[in-house]
Amino acid sequence: MRYFLGMEVARSRKGISISQRKYVLDLLTETGMSGCKLSDTPIKARKRTESDGKPVDRERYRRLVGRLIYFSHTRPDIAFTVSVVSQYMHSPKESHLEAMYKILRYLKGSPGRELFFKKGDSKKVEIYMDADWTGSAEDKRSTTNYCTYVWGNLVTWRSKKQSVVPRSDVKAEFRAIAQGMCEGLWLQKLLEELHITIELLIKLYCDNKAPISISHNPIQHDMTKYIEVNRHFIKEKIEKMTICMTYIPTREQLADIFTKGLQKSSFKDFICKLNMINIYDPT
Repeated sequence: MRYFLGMEVARSRKGISISQRKYVLDLLTETGMSGCKLSDTPIKARKRTESDGKPVDRERYRRLVGRLIYFSHTRPDIAFTVSVVSQYMHSPKESHLEAMYKILRYLKGSPGRELFFKKGDSKKVEIYMDADWTGSAEDKRSTTNYCTYVWGNLVTWRSKKQSVVPRSDVKAEFRAIAQGMCEGLWLQKLLEELHITIELLIKLYCDNKAPISISHNPIQHDMTKYIEVNRHFIKEKIEKMTICMTYIPTREQLADIFTKGLQKSSFKDFICKLNMINIYDPT
Protein backbone atom coordinates (compact mmCIF):
# COMPACT_ATOMS: atom_id res chain seq x y z
CA MET A 1 0.00 0.00 0.00
CA ARG A 2 1.52 3.31 -1.10
CA TYR A 3 -1.37 5.70 -0.44
CA PHE A 4 -3.39 5.72 2.78
CA LEU A 5 -5.49 8.45 4.45
CA GLY A 6 -3.95 11.15 2.27
CA MET A 7 -0.38 10.00 2.91
CA GLU A 8 1.92 8.73 0.17
CA VAL A 9 4.71 6.34 1.19
CA ALA A 10 7.71 5.54 -1.01
CA ARG A 11 10.53 3.12 -0.26
CA SER A 12 13.98 2.86 -1.80
CA ARG A 13 17.38 1.41 -0.96
CA LYS A 14 18.26 4.67 0.79
CA GLY A 15 15.20 4.81 3.06
CA ILE A 16 11.50 5.65 3.32
CA SER A 17 9.74 8.92 2.51
CA ILE A 18 6.26 10.13 3.46
CA SER A 19 4.41 12.98 1.76
CA GLN A 20 0.89 14.32 1.22
CA ARG A 21 1.24 15.84 -2.24
CA LYS A 22 -2.22 14.85 -3.49
CA TYR A 23 -3.78 16.00 -0.23
CA VAL A 24 -2.31 19.50 -0.49
CA LEU A 25 -3.18 19.82 -4.19
CA ASP A 26 -6.78 18.89 -3.41
CA LEU A 27 -6.83 21.45 -0.58
CA LEU A 28 -5.53 24.19 -2.88
CA THR A 29 -8.24 23.35 -5.41
CA GLU A 30 -10.99 23.39 -2.78
CA THR A 31 -9.89 26.77 -1.44
CA GLY A 32 -9.43 28.33 -4.88
CA MET A 33 -5.70 28.81 -4.25
CA SER A 34 -4.37 26.66 -7.11
CA GLY A 35 -3.24 29.72 -9.04
CA CYS A 36 -2.09 31.77 -6.06
CA LYS A 37 1.18 33.65 -5.76
CA LEU A 38 3.93 31.57 -4.13
CA SER A 39 5.56 32.28 -0.76
CA ASP A 40 9.06 31.21 0.26
CA THR A 41 8.13 30.76 3.94
CA PRO A 42 4.88 29.94 5.77
CA ILE A 43 5.17 33.02 8.02
CA LYS A 44 7.14 36.25 7.94
CA ALA A 45 10.35 36.38 9.98
CA ARG A 46 9.66 37.42 13.58
CA LYS A 47 6.05 38.08 12.64
CA ARG A 48 3.52 38.15 15.49
CA THR A 49 -0.04 37.57 14.38
CA GLU A 50 -2.31 40.35 15.59
CA SER A 51 -6.10 40.20 15.93
CA ASP A 52 -6.88 42.82 13.28
CA GLY A 53 -9.74 43.23 10.84
CA LYS A 54 -13.31 42.06 10.69
CA PRO A 55 -14.51 38.65 11.93
CA VAL A 56 -14.54 35.85 9.34
CA ASP A 57 -16.60 32.67 8.94
CA ARG A 58 -15.66 30.64 12.01
CA GLU A 59 -16.74 27.24 10.64
CA ARG A 60 -14.76 27.68 7.43
CA TYR A 61 -11.73 28.84 9.39
CA ARG A 62 -11.94 25.81 11.69
CA ARG A 63 -12.18 23.42 8.75
CA LEU A 64 -9.05 24.91 7.19
CA VAL A 65 -7.15 24.71 10.48
CA GLY A 66 -8.17 21.07 10.85
CA ARG A 67 -6.90 20.26 7.36
CA LEU A 68 -3.60 22.02 8.02
CA ILE A 69 -3.12 20.27 11.37
CA TYR A 70 -3.50 16.92 9.62
CA PHE A 71 -1.11 18.01 6.89
CA SER A 72 1.50 19.08 9.46
CA HIS A 73 1.82 15.41 10.51
CA THR A 74 4.23 14.98 7.61
CA ARG A 75 5.28 18.62 7.24
CA PRO A 76 7.16 19.83 10.32
CA ASP A 77 8.13 22.95 8.36
CA ILE A 78 4.62 24.37 8.91
CA ALA A 79 4.12 23.09 12.48
CA PHE A 80 4.83 26.43 14.17
CA THR A 81 2.64 28.50 11.85
CA VAL A 82 -0.25 26.03 12.14
CA SER A 83 0.02 26.15 15.93
CA VAL A 84 -0.28 29.95 15.72
CA VAL A 85 -3.38 30.09 13.51
CA SER A 86 -5.06 27.32 15.53
CA GLN A 87 -5.09 29.60 18.59
CA TYR A 88 -7.75 31.83 17.03
CA MET A 89 -10.43 29.29 16.12
CA HIS A 90 -12.83 30.72 18.73
CA SER A 91 -12.88 34.18 17.11
CA PRO A 92 -10.94 34.38 13.83
CA LYS A 93 -10.30 37.75 12.18
CA GLU A 94 -9.20 38.78 8.70
CA SER A 95 -5.55 38.92 9.81
CA HIS A 96 -5.74 35.30 10.97
CA LEU A 97 -7.27 34.18 7.68
CA GLU A 98 -4.54 36.01 5.79
CA ALA A 99 -1.94 34.12 7.85
CA MET A 100 -3.71 30.92 6.82
CA TYR A 101 -3.57 31.91 3.15
CA LYS A 102 0.17 32.53 3.46
CA ILE A 103 0.60 28.92 4.60
CA LEU A 104 -1.33 27.77 1.52
CA ARG A 105 0.82 29.96 -0.74
CA TYR A 106 3.89 28.35 0.79
CA LEU A 107 2.48 24.85 0.27
CA LYS A 108 1.66 25.73 -3.34
CA GLY A 109 5.40 26.12 -3.94
CA SER A 110 6.32 22.77 -2.38
CA PRO A 111 3.35 20.36 -2.42
CA GLY A 112 5.61 17.33 -2.88
CA ARG A 113 8.06 18.00 -0.07
CA GLU A 114 8.65 14.73 1.78
CA LEU A 115 9.79 13.68 5.22
CA PHE A 116 12.66 11.27 4.61
CA PHE A 117 13.77 8.48 6.95
CA LYS A 118 17.26 7.45 5.89
CA LYS A 119 19.15 4.26 6.57
CA GLY A 120 22.27 4.62 8.68
CA ASP A 121 24.49 3.26 11.42
CA SER A 122 23.73 5.98 13.97
CA LYS A 123 22.26 4.69 17.24
CA LYS A 124 21.64 8.05 18.89
CA VAL A 125 18.49 9.59 20.34
CA GLU A 126 18.66 13.40 20.34
CA ILE A 127 16.28 16.09 21.52
CA TYR A 128 16.43 19.73 20.43
CA MET A 129 14.31 22.05 22.56
CA ASP A 130 13.64 25.75 22.83
CA ALA A 131 11.14 28.19 24.32
CA ASP A 132 9.93 31.47 22.85
CA TRP A 133 9.60 33.58 26.01
CA THR A 134 6.48 35.82 25.98
CA GLY A 135 6.17 35.08 22.27
CA SER A 136 2.38 35.49 22.17
CA ALA A 137 1.24 39.02 21.36
CA GLU A 138 -2.17 38.27 22.86
CA ASP A 139 -1.36 37.04 26.39
CA LYS A 140 2.47 37.04 26.65
CA ARG A 141 2.61 33.28 27.14
CA SER A 142 5.65 31.38 25.96
CA THR A 143 5.76 28.55 23.45
CA THR A 144 7.37 25.17 24.11
CA ASN A 145 9.10 23.69 21.10
CA TYR A 146 11.05 20.50 20.64
CA CYS A 147 11.93 17.89 18.06
CA THR A 148 13.42 14.44 18.52
CA TYR A 149 15.73 12.41 16.33
CA VAL A 150 16.03 8.63 16.52
CA TRP A 151 18.90 7.07 14.58
CA GLY A 152 19.41 10.43 12.86
CA ASN A 153 15.80 10.75 11.69
CA LEU A 154 13.17 13.23 12.82
CA VAL A 155 10.33 11.28 14.46
CA THR A 156 8.41 13.68 16.73
CA TRP A 157 8.05 17.44 17.02
CA ARG A 158 5.89 19.88 18.92
CA SER A 159 5.09 23.59 19.08
CA LYS A 160 2.60 24.48 21.80
CA LYS A 161 1.83 27.51 23.93
CA GLN A 162 2.53 27.08 27.65
CA SER A 163 -0.44 27.13 30.03
CA VAL A 164 0.95 29.86 32.32
CA VAL A 165 2.90 33.10 31.88
CA PRO A 166 6.52 32.62 33.05
CA ARG A 167 8.22 35.57 34.74
CA SER A 168 11.59 34.83 33.16
CA ASP A 169 13.06 33.10 30.14
CA VAL A 170 14.70 30.55 32.46
CA LYS A 171 11.31 29.42 33.78
CA ALA A 172 10.01 29.09 30.24
CA GLU A 173 13.09 27.07 29.26
CA PHE A 174 12.75 24.76 32.27
CA ARG A 175 9.18 23.87 31.32
CA ALA A 176 10.30 23.19 27.75
CA ILE A 177 13.26 21.08 28.92
CA ALA A 178 11.04 19.00 31.21
CA GLN A 179 8.58 18.33 28.37
CA GLY A 180 11.40 17.49 25.98
CA MET A 181 12.81 15.05 28.51
CA CYS A 182 9.42 13.38 28.92
CA GLU A 183 9.32 12.90 25.16
CA GLY A 184 12.78 11.36 25.22
CA LEU A 185 11.86 8.99 28.06
CA TRP A 186 8.73 7.95 26.15
CA LEU A 187 10.82 7.17 23.07
CA GLN A 188 13.24 5.18 25.22
CA LYS A 189 10.35 3.11 26.59
CA LEU A 190 8.95 2.60 23.10
CA LEU A 191 12.30 1.36 21.81
CA GLU A 192 12.60 -1.01 24.77
CA GLU A 193 9.21 -2.50 23.94
CA LEU A 194 10.50 -3.06 20.41
CA HIS A 195 13.55 -4.79 21.95
CA ILE A 196 15.88 -2.07 20.71
CA THR A 197 18.57 -0.93 23.12
CA ILE A 198 19.81 2.66 23.17
CA GLU A 199 23.59 2.34 23.25
CA LEU A 200 24.32 5.98 24.17
CA LEU A 201 22.86 8.56 26.54
CA ILE A 202 19.89 10.52 25.25
CA LYS A 203 21.24 13.97 24.38
CA LEU A 204 19.15 17.08 24.96
CA TYR A 205 20.36 20.26 23.25
CA CYS A 206 19.54 23.67 24.74
CA ASP A 207 20.74 27.11 23.58
CA ASN A 208 20.36 28.73 27.02
CA LYS A 209 23.24 28.15 29.47
CA ALA A 210 21.31 29.28 32.58
CA PRO A 211 18.95 26.27 32.93
CA ILE A 212 21.83 23.88 32.18
CA SER A 213 23.89 25.44 34.97
CA ILE A 214 21.01 25.44 37.46
CA SER A 215 20.17 21.80 36.67
CA HIS A 216 23.70 20.72 37.59
CA ASN A 217 24.09 23.08 40.57
CA PRO A 218 22.53 21.82 43.85
CA ILE A 219 22.64 25.28 45.46
CA GLN A 220 19.17 26.76 45.91
CA HIS A 221 18.51 30.20 44.49
CA ASP A 222 15.60 32.54 45.11
CA MET A 223 15.07 32.77 41.36
CA THR A 224 14.54 29.01 41.12
CA LYS A 225 12.01 28.46 43.89
CA TYR A 226 9.10 28.49 41.43
CA ILE A 227 10.70 25.90 39.15
CA GLU A 228 11.80 23.39 41.78
CA VAL A 229 9.64 20.50 40.53
CA ASN A 230 10.97 20.75 36.99
CA ARG A 231 14.53 21.34 38.23
CA HIS A 232 14.53 18.26 40.47
CA PHE A 233 13.00 16.13 37.70
CA ILE A 234 15.68 17.25 35.25
CA LYS A 235 18.50 16.89 37.81
CA GLU A 236 17.35 13.35 38.68
CA LYS A 237 17.49 12.20 35.06
CA ILE A 238 20.94 13.73 34.62
CA GLU A 239 22.29 12.08 37.79
CA LYS A 240 20.86 8.70 36.77
CA MET A 241 22.78 9.02 33.49
CA THR A 242 19.54 8.75 31.54
CA ILE A 243 19.82 12.06 29.71
CA CYS A 244 22.75 14.38 29.02
CA MET A 245 22.13 18.12 28.61
CA THR A 246 24.38 19.90 26.13
CA TYR A 247 24.67 23.55 25.14
CA ILE A 248 24.23 24.35 21.48
CA PRO A 249 24.56 27.76 19.75
CA THR A 250 21.27 29.32 18.67
CA ARG A 251 22.25 29.17 14.99
CA GLU A 252 22.44 25.36 15.31
CA GLN A 253 19.28 24.96 17.39
CA LEU A 254 16.96 22.90 15.17
CA ALA A 255 13.97 23.65 17.41
CA ASP A 256 14.16 27.27 16.20
CA ILE A 257 11.97 26.40 13.21
CA PHE A 258 9.22 25.43 15.67
CA THR A 259 9.69 28.63 17.70
CA LYS A 260 9.34 31.59 15.37
CA GLY A 261 9.27 32.78 11.80
CA LEU A 262 12.72 32.68 10.18
CA GLN A 263 14.44 34.45 7.32
CA LYS A 264 14.31 32.63 3.98
CA SER A 265 17.95 31.47 4.05
CA SER A 266 17.78 30.17 7.64
CA PHE A 267 14.43 28.52 6.99
CA LYS A 268 15.75 26.59 3.98
CA ASP A 269 18.82 25.51 5.93
CA PHE A 270 16.69 24.11 8.75
CA ILE A 271 14.41 22.27 6.30
CA CYS A 272 17.43 20.31 5.06
CA LYS A 273 18.39 19.43 8.64
CA LEU A 274 14.85 18.15 9.24
CA ASN A 275 15.53 15.55 6.52
CA MET A 276 12.91 17.03 4.22
CA ILE A 277 13.34 16.65 0.46
CA ASN A 278 11.36 17.73 -2.58
CA ILE A 279 11.80 15.33 -5.50
CA TYR A 280 9.64 17.62 -7.67
CA ASP A 281 11.98 20.60 -7.20
CA PRO A 282 13.71 21.28 -10.55
CA THR A 283 16.72 22.73 -8.74
